[in-house]
Amino acid sequence: TVQMTSDLLTARIAQHRDRADIAIVDATGRITYRDLWRRVERAAGSMAGMRRIAVLPTSDIESLIVVAAAMHAGVSVVLLHRHLLPGEFVDAMSVTAPSLTVAHPRQHARLHRWGADAVLAPEQLAGDRVARVDPPARSAELLVGITSGTTGPPKLFVRDQASWAATLDRSDSLFDLGPGDRVSASGTLDHTHFLYGALHGLTRGATVDLRSAAAALEDAPTHLYSVPTIAWDIARSHVQYPSVREVLSSAARWPQSGRAALATVLPNATMTHFYGASELSFVSYDRRTSEGAGIEGALFDGVEVETRGELLHVRSDMLFDGYLSRVGEHTTLTDGPVDGWMTVGDRGSIDQGRLTLLGRGSETIVRAGLTVELPPIEAALLSVPGVLDAGVLGLPDDRAGEIPVAGVVVAQDVSPTVAQIRRHLRSLLPDPSLPVVIAIVDGLPRTPRGKLDRQALGATLATVRTVGSPEAPVTTNQTVSAPPS
Repeated sequence: TVQMTSDLLTARIAQHRDRADIAIVDATGRITYRDLWRRVERAAGSMAGMRRIAVLPTSDIESLIVVAAAMHAGVSVVLLHRHLLPGEFVDAMSVTAPSLTVAHPRQHARLHRWGADAVLAPEQLAGDRVARVDPPARSAELLVGITSGTTGPPKLFVRDQASWAATLDRSDSLFDLGPGDRVSASGTLDHTHFLYGALHGLTRGATVDLRSAAAALEDAPTHLYSVPTIAWDIARSHVQYPSVREVLSSAARWPQSGRAALATVLPNATMTHFYGASELSFVSYDRRTSEGAGIEGALFDGVEVETRGELLHVRSDMLFDGYLSRVGEHTTLTDGPVDGWMTVGDRGSIDQGRLTLLGRGSETIVRAGLTVELPPIEAALLSVPGVLDAGVLGLPDDRAGEIPVAGVVVAQDVSPTVAQIRRHLRSLLPDPSLPVVIAIVDGLPRTPRGKLDRQALGATLATVRTVGSPEAPVTTNQTVSAPPS
């Protein structure tokens, strides 16, 4: 049974309005809860009556104030991200029609290049007095996010106040977080994982640190919002940080070897990897460190999952409302949940409340008439001692149709050879799943949102295709430079 609270996001932050404790730290300063709430109220008053504002946030106090103020005023935040193309920005602005565009002054030149006219700095929304604003309804639109576009053109997804309140409830029940704790949210706030982490920390009365992970870790954080790339940087520092109790990760699957490496520098931390999506919010979480970690997890409380033709369908009170689209002269929500159920095209299975992911359709190939799943190959590679990261994709082949090929990143101190990796894989995978090419690379190419860039990896691996039969094994190391991750 899910225990719901009636408090929406900013009402939870307001509970701490009289405290003199530090609420947020960024690279230039800090602000107390008392001053934070005073600024939020004044900014909210200047937005009263607006429907939407567009915000391009950076990792700074002012960005969080603007976002919280809009949500407090019942004004929807159109969450821009720095990797938009000009045409995508123009389309998003055309559909959402925000009253204002707000960003830190150092982002103004970027917005003007995209085609923005007037852009305000966050400080320009701070009025001289607190104006009365009506509290938003639970059904009110809270946020319009923009998908990363890695699987097609970006879409505008809509979340309402109630769905975020439900998501906060799940975080409250799963994580021990409160006043006196310190949350590191070191990724830029245009990534919803880090924006959510920062806002959740504020609802719990913790101190939110927006600085880089390296800087934040020097001040003994208790909670660390992360993605695997940040986690790897921390693990490779070889410095122990015993203060961290929780690591909360999303984006790419968490390699088993990555968890082990991070555990050595965060000896007291529980590591939790979320599976979810912009449209679904939280679905499952994985706190295991055993083999297969990252593709299987326990369902969040109140989440139901069904498989229909191997596609995962999800029902919960955290789902989005739909995609915001223009139809003729009007905007409307499309392709939202049907009878409370939603799929984003992920495939998997459910057994006794545990969800096993098999990836999207693009993560399946047909090799000589046999269906081959790519995520289990990646999981097997990540179980090899000394393999730090791995990416697998299918390449066209005249004889087999498609063949699996892999790029792996190995540790400097324990560097397995390709032959050793192959021997390990043969004990875990059926023959059709064995990669034809295994290339040792300096790093895996990733999108700006942290996902594996399969197109870029494919271009790299196509240059090291084995000469001759596609079934021929690779028996020597091939070191290949990859684009920066």
